[in-house]
Amino acid sequence: MIVERRVELRFGAESRAAGTHTNLSAVRQDGRCLWVAGDETATIERLTAVTGPGGLVTCYDGHRTVRLADLVELPAGPEEEADIEGLARAGGWLWAIGSHSLKRKKIKPGRSDAKSRKRLATVVREDNRFILARLPLVQDADGLPQVVRADGDRTAAVLGLKGDSIADLLARDPHLAPFLAIPSKDNGLDVEGIAAHGDRLYIGLRGPVLRGWAVLVEIRPDPEPDARGRLRLLPVGAGGDLYRTHFLDLGGLGIRDLCPDGDDLLVLTGPSMSLSGPVRVVRWPGAAAVDYPDIVSAAELQVLGELPHGDGEDHAEGVALLAGDDGRPGTRLLVVYDSPSPDRLTEQGGVLADVVALPL
Repeated sequence: MIVERRVELRFGAESRAAGTHTNLSAVRQDGRCLWVAGDETATIERLTAVTGPGGLVTCYDGHRTVRLADLVELPAGPEEEADIEGLARAGGWLWAIGSHSLKRKKIKPGRSDAKSRKRLATVVREDNRFILARLPLVQDADGLPQVVRADGDRTAAVLGLKGDSIADLLARDPHLAPFLAIPSKDNGLDVEGIAAHGDRLYIGLRGPVLRGWAVLVEIRPDPEPDARGRLRLLPVGAGGDLYRTHFLDLGGLGIRDLCPDGDDLLVLTGPSMSLSGPVRVVRWPGAAAVDYPDIVSAAELQVLGELPHGDGEDHAEGVALLAGDDGRPGTRLLVVYDSPSPDRLTEQGGVLADVVALPL
């Protein structure tokens, strides 16, 4: 895919200190704004487009931070990271989902072999990672979107507070249950993308990848009628099941992000393990019209192209379909990167994202 240009995302001092700009994991456009998230905090960030001659966006500035703990209850409190890996926007709501993953400790340089072995044997669960949040969107005084705790009878709500997380839902799944006790970077459960369409959410898994097949989970969240601020799951389809799984032949790659495009899903793909590349954008045509658990062969998918990646850097983590940027809605993708290379970091403390053209 052709990178047409780069645009700068500018963050405030507090977010730069937290490393948000170098750990971007999700992005979604909302009018003149971008919603973005990093995977090292429990916050969501809003950036606003700055335009130049001809109305072309030159950068995103005016950074505002939203603390999830100000909107919903978090199982481990406000300070523990939520590892937000996906954002979705539809019907006046912003959705945010954690990775739902376990974490194996890293070896630290300079430690003895014994301590390094002990760290590699240590697996940690951080409860804030196991949430799905739905946040009401309203317009502020400047006509920009903002998330609020409540808007009339619309209330921010969360799934994952009482043993009802997506991971708990999959505890008896014949394909995925064996991977729930495995850390994400070892091909364990690892949520990395989310897309909203109607009353459905599509959740993309970076892992596990099952004999080369990537996994997508479909659910129908709804407010819990007897517990304000909480979500429940409604049955998907006539059988009464609370979720569906779809298996996609992505050539052995996992799902790194999802982005709706009408009834299609754009799928950002990449390695499930701690490896660099390849990274591709794939279209699943008519995904939203599928009303059964599907096996999607490679022949049913359209590979739109490959994205650049570095060796240990420039890992594409989030894509957003841009509308209104150049008068041709739906023809451009904005791509944000985790572990950006030094040439993506700007003197103003920002980071450069790519704008790429979608094949027509």
